[in-house]
Amino acid sequence: MLVIAGLCEVGFASCLGKARTAQGVEWTLWMGGFFLFLSVSMSLLYKVSQTLPIGTAYAVWTGIGAIGTVIVGIIIFKEPADFWRLVFLTTLIGSIIGLKVVSTQ
Repeated sequence: MLVIAGLCEVGFASCLGKARTAQGVEWTLWMGGFFLFLSVSMSLLYKVSQTLPIGTAYAVWTGIGAIGTVIVGIIIFKEPADFWRLVFLTTLIGSIIGLKVVSTQ
């Protein structure tokens, strides 16, 4: 559930990015996607936080969202993929895995 919540965070961030440049009906559709993904993401995060420590759940959720959003930004929005950006992205992935491994529940 936590992975799905994080992926929905990627969805709402991506929709927000697309809505920035849209107008009219297209803007309304992107914002509709934003609110849909936001609602699902927050609902799942709430559900997960009932069984995992909130610090761990939130860190993993934001990490998945951050990593996914950077990847979507690179692939779809043509953002730069320079060396340091990829180094810190890799560090973030390692940190998320570490938090999940040391979580007691």
